[in-house]
Amino acid sequence: MDIIYIGYFDDMVDRDINAKYENGAIYLTNMQQDIDDMVDDIIHEMAHAVEEQYGRDLYGDDNIELEFIGKRSKLERIMRHQKIDITGQNFMNIEYSSEFDSFLYQEVGYPLLRSLTVNLFVSPYGATSLREYFANGFEAYFLGDRKALLNLSPHIYMKITDLISQIESY
Repeated sequence: MDIIYIGYFDDMVDRDINAKYENGAIYLTNMQQDIDDMVDDIIHEMAHAVEEQYGRDLYGDDNIELEFIGKRSKLERIMRHQKIDITGQNFMNIEYSSEFDSFLYQEVGYPLLRSLTVNLFVSPYGATSLREYFANGFEAYFLGDRKALLNLSPHIYMKITDLISQIESY
């Protein structure tokens, strides 16, 4: 990560997002709720920078991916059981999909999604894609309850802990 820009960005407004990581830079909206909101956005986007640099270390053994797919599969079963129309949704796609993101955010809605994902994901947004799953875990590791993260997403917890150890010993 090279720089953080804070301001008004049309593309972020269009996408209804507060932050993004792109080309070595973090972009933050200047319309943050408070300092805590800004800090968690920065940490979340730093996770994407870490993925860019250490992706092979994080994802090379497929453990985080398999953990994520297992949670997505369970979420799909929960939604079917709750009679939520999931027609056309691919729960096994680990990549970001604006259609799936829109389905979760606008059709299901985060209040309901929060209750459906309470024992699966750190936050509802973590269900969006593998990368967002990792970034939410990264936030929890540095800003939240590490013990809860270990219980909820043990592979993310272990990968971050191992990565920190590698960097410190380097």
